[in-house]
Amino acid sequence: MGTIEKTQEELEVLELVATNHEIILYNDDVNTFDHVIDTLIKVCNHEELQAEQCALLVHYTGKCGVKTGSFDELKPQCTALLDAGLSAEII
Repeated sequence: MGTIEKTQEELEVLELVATNHEIILYNDDVNTFDHVIDTLIKVCNHEELQAEQCALLVHYTGKCGVKTGSFDELKPQCTALLDAGLSAEII
């Protein structure tokens, strides 16, 4: 019985570690607030208010974490942000 519980705990820890990546969106002098907001809504499934807050944070602080998850989940979203002309990376 103890072995099964330990295995479950190990799986839960592995799941937490697997989602320990984040897309960071960086400020630029090219994209408008509307474009950034619309792209975050479309690509990252943000609500409008969340996208607006992220855009403001990027503007005033230079960067903002916009999405967390596993690398495999985030890669296509980061690529879509880059394809939309935004500056982003997965860390």
